[in-house]
Amino acid sequence: MTPGHDGGAPGKRDAALLALRELVMAATVRIHRTGAGCAADEPGSFEGSGFFIAPNWVLTCAHVARGGEGGELAVAFESGPGRGTSHVPAEVVATLPEGVGQAVPGKWPAPDLALVRLREPVDHECVYVAERPAAYYSEGEVFYAGWTVVDGQVCRLDGPIAVKGTIGDWSSGVQLRLGENDLPYGISGGPVVDPVRGEVIGVLKSRADHGRGGTSIGIEQLRTLPAPVPGQAVRAEHDDLYQAVCHAHDRYHRDRQRQSQPARNTWADVQSRLGARPGRTLTAGERVQLLGRLADLPPPVSTRGLLDIMESLPEFEGSAPLPSPRGWRDGLGALYEGAHDEGVRGLVLDYAMRVLSAERPFVTPGTAGAEEALWEWVRQAGEGRLDGARRRRIEKQRVERLRQRRPPGAAPEPAPDRAARPAALLELVERGWERDHWDWQVYVTRPGGARDCVRQDERTPTDALPERLAAPLAEAFRQCDEPGWPAILQVVLPHTRLDLPVDGWRLRPDEPPLGVRGPVVLRCGDRDRLPGEPGFEYGAPAPPESDADRADRWRWLHAHGARAEILDCDDGVPRPVPESFELRNLSPGSVPVMCRYGEHRYEDDTEALARILLGGFGVALWRRGPARSAAVCGEFHRGAAVTVADARGARHLPERVHELRRKLLASHTEAYWADGIALFYDDPNQPLPGSGELLEAP
Repeated sequence: MTPGHDGGAPGKRDAALLALRELVMAATVRIHRTGAGCAADEPGSFEGSGFFIAPNWVLTCAHVARGGEGGELAVAFESGPGRGTSHVPAEVVATLPEGVGQAVPGKWPAPDLALVRLREPVDHECVYVAERPAAYYSEGEVFYAGWTVVDGQVCRLDGPIAVKGTIGDWSSGVQLRLGENDLPYGISGGPVVDPVRGEVIGVLKSRADHGRGGTSIGIEQLRTLPAPVPGQAVRAEHDDLYQAVCHAHDRYHRDRQRQSQPARNTWADVQSRLGARPGRTLTAGERVQLLGRLADLPPPVSTRGLLDIMESLPEFEGSAPLPSPRGWRDGLGALYEGAHDEGVRGLVLDYAMRVLSAERPFVTPGTAGAEEALWEWVRQAGEGRLDGARRRRIEKQRVERLRQRRPPGAAPEPAPDRAARPAALLELVERGWERDHWDWQVYVTRPGGARDCVRQDERTPTDALPERLAAPLAEAFRQCDEPGWPAILQVVLPHTRLDLPVDGWRLRPDEPPLGVRGPVVLRCGDRDRLPGEPGFEYGAPAPPESDADRADRWRWLHAHGARAEILDCDDGVPRPVPESFELRNLSPGSVPVMCRYGEHRYEDDTEALARILLGGFGVALWRRGPARSAAVCGEFHRGAAVTVADARGARHLPERVHELRRKLLASHTEAYWADGIALFYDDPNQPLPGSGELLEAP
């Protein structure tokens, strides 16, 4: 079916195909109707199949999604043998073609695709989607997967099926004709896989009315998703649905490859075992790393701009595929077929250098770092593999790029002057002799440091705190809120309980969580009782930190740029947080970030936050929750870095985190990486209440 395969011994290839099947099945989902009388495990609500194309995104057929954009569905999936079935609410975000009513299943006009977004973040596997044109898959055999109903039960179905040609115009290859196998009800929407290269090339669309077989839609038809209207400002990746999904897909596989766990196959691992050479001179590992770096950059300004780049490559002899390429990955895929074997690597590197110099529709704080990472890939990929003339040409392009470096994006909006505004403050003191019971005070803090106690109470169980705090916090907010600026809530906790999810509390059932209502930040109420440096006994008074150093670090963070410093993870490999004396050596612009807080993989993990506080840091980020997958870890690292850089001086961080929580509640997938995020923001210039004594309310 496809050239360039060197699969090795039959036994090894069979093992690789089995591993490929497991990856495909783990990412294949079933789709159910929701509403009265619909149960996600029953055949009566079953609509068809689909598959995860990117984190929290499912691709299926429009006739399976049925409801059209905004339609509500349930997605059911199993991430592996024995892991159980997960059921997640979802919504239909886009259908192709647009504006089609309730067509008859199997008669839905091509391309008959739908993108479905999960309404809450979950951990799952994703398929690898081919970036090359689909016109090359016109014969041979492919692999398919999906779900169907057998003997009244919804069950998996997969197997090989022959390709009998195409249905479509010229090289567009809109549909593949499949035959010599049964495609039962429910299989529509499942993935079609090239078993030679180990990548998804299409979506099962229909089964034949008479006889065996059916059709599949080429995955490249996603490029026909609506593009932003010409003249409409594109300010972020998620303003273009196609780019957002493709970038998330490529970052996922890049992160999976970087952070793979022992005895756990990645798609690039399996592709390598199959003997696939995606770009003939690129290995599968090189390919996912390159695509991941391209996905960290803003997309092309337009399809025309991307075509101009491709046409400017002197060694590119192919023609642009249909539908026209829209993203960096599409252009890369077209290059594979557009050069002689010995010239592919050089062509790819030339392309990457032109991407570096391309006009940007927008820039983010992470754009410059993404450009440096892409250049480093180009440099390493060319070492010892290119002739002197080509290396000199690439270096010349690099010099020109540095000369033409664009200035950073527009400055952020002015930050609120919190010192001049009142704020709500909640102090929670855990009763050491009565676990999970709290004494608490709610205050309104005034400019200059004065505080008014709104209410206080004792011995409140943890699960009763939201109800007991509803009225006093509402009063505090009334005193502090201003139009367009909801009051910030400072929550003071002992350092061992900074994982308490106060931002997720709903004070009343009809209200959003506290962290969505307004900015919620955490402060430490027992800095004088932190576990000290190595050699000190736990619970003994800590060595006094330098108040001057702490204040200096705070001032620097709020006057200059800030940079996220991941402390407990190295490309997905957990590591202990450094000792506090090591943390003091970090640059004054560092914001500590922990992505594995609460996993307790090391004996002293409980002291991780204490070390950060003893290091003199007043600002830190982490996320709560159970152990998470390596892929989610990669998106968290990236998202935290961009958020901290975007805050430009840390002053905006409370508002940035507040906005992330609002997007999470609204099911914006670009914010799913921030699920469970917590912000420590402990201003040394705002004194806390006393040592925990209850004050008399006015």
